[in-house]
Amino acid sequence: MHFSKTYTQLLLDLPPQLRENAVQYRQLKKLINQIVLELTSLGLSPDVLQEHLLQGSDEKGKGKQVEKLIDGYKVVYEVNEESGHIEPRLRFWVTLPDPTTSDGHGTDEGDSIVSPALGEPGPSLLWVLQRKTNQLADLPPTKTRGGISQEVVIPLVSDSAFFQLLSTALKAMSDHLTTVQLEFSQALHDLSRTISDSARPASATNSGFHPYSILTHPGAITIGAAGSAKKTDLNAWREIFQLYVEVEVFESVSEASRGERSVEESEKRLKLFAERVTQRGLGDERQLKLKNSREALESFLKLNMSILHVKKFQSANSEATRKILKKHAKRTALQLPDTTDHDLIIQSKSVSLPRILVQAIGEILLPVIPPLDDYACLICTNIAFKPVRLGCGHLFCVRCLVKMQKRGQGDCPMCRAPTVLCADRSNVDWALLNFMQDWFPLESKQKLKDNEKEAAREEMLELGINPEQGCKIM
Repeated sequence: MHFSKTYTQLLLDLPPQLRENAVQYRQLKKLINQIVLELTSLGLSPDVLQEHLLQGSDEKGKGKQVEKLIDGYKVVYEVNEESGHIEPRLRFWVTLPDPTTSDGHGTDEGDSIVSPALGEPGPSLLWVLQRKTNQLADLPPTKTRGGISQEVVIPLVSDSAFFQLLSTALKAMSDHLTTVQLEFSQALHDLSRTISDSARPASATNSGFHPYSILTHPGAITIGAAGSAKKTDLNAWREIFQLYVEVEVFESVSEASRGERSVEESEKRLKLFAERVTQRGLGDERQLKLKNSREALESFLKLNMSILHVKKFQSANSEATRKILKKHAKRTALQLPDTTDHDLIIQSKSVSLPRILVQAIGEILLPVIPPLDDYACLICTNIAFKPVRLGCGHLFCVRCLVKMQKRGQGDCPMCRAPTVLCADRSNVDWALLNFMQDWFPLESKQKLKDNEKEAAREEMLELGINPEQGCKIM
């Protein structure tokens, strides 16, 4: 299938707002045909231009069109940037016979000059230039050894229309993507507020929650976690975000394949994320009890679809721009100099908007729900409930520190500072304990049960009783 059909089909799968701001590939192809006709009317064909317009490098190593004297004229393809627009033109230096030194026999008006470049009689470029010199000259003629040298500049109307249409499309696309980014950011902030309302911590949903403090509860030895919070989807949203991070829809963070994913891979992984959410019952009333939570999940999926659409849009337009410029250079043999500094070149090197939108999700939305991994003990890798902060500043759960003290291991596992054996009840981080109990009520309750169970098992072992053998009646 030709790219033109593939490109059209891809745009049909995108929202109307994106389609309206896409590169008009078919119209640009038609303009290329008009450029060829315009050049042909001047006696130019791609073969002639290939011979007369050569790519080279100047003494500074910058690429440019190099002048070449053939059949009595030099020609350069350049861009007039003084007007602020892309206006391609051909600049010629034509050498005509000096009438004061000739034998008096001029060229009749009806004579046909055969250009060796064309290889056949007809209106060659030299013939056209000789007839248009008086009307198109920018500078007065100068005498040379070969005759009179005249500079001629011919604007390329169809070529200007081609680049004007392309640059206008790229500018409209850039402006629209800027609007998309602003609307996405606003939608993301609105969604974060909705999720924070439906994923409230225990202190906002449970009237029985009371923060513990060593000052208000100096005699407290054990900490009782509050019961399960009601009317909140905190745990469901934490699981949804955890799945989203694990799937890595748009960007990989692994060392083997770090970087932005392709459109096809992103589409496949977004589908995988939706399937896992459905399989775990996170997309309906089984896990998301609140109506606004289910609506927020739908909005979250739509935002990800928007990123995928923008990713497809940018990829398709980048490929369309590359192909149309390549086709322009091939069909017309005209190629803009590398040193040309205009909006078209700048816009073709725009940054990846999908990556910016993905980063916005990670900065604005995901932090709404504190992830469990940020509050895990580095020894047991479980939640560090009733956390003990050593004198060196590192944090561990109380059971892991008790085990280290019983084994006589006095050095911190992180920095090797001798701070373990001197740690006591005053090292408990009460502020962090309250935070964990507030935001991780189920995990804190389970960790508290596990700690109590493990402590009881250690006491039985110290008494010489093996809890795994069960109770024996003598």
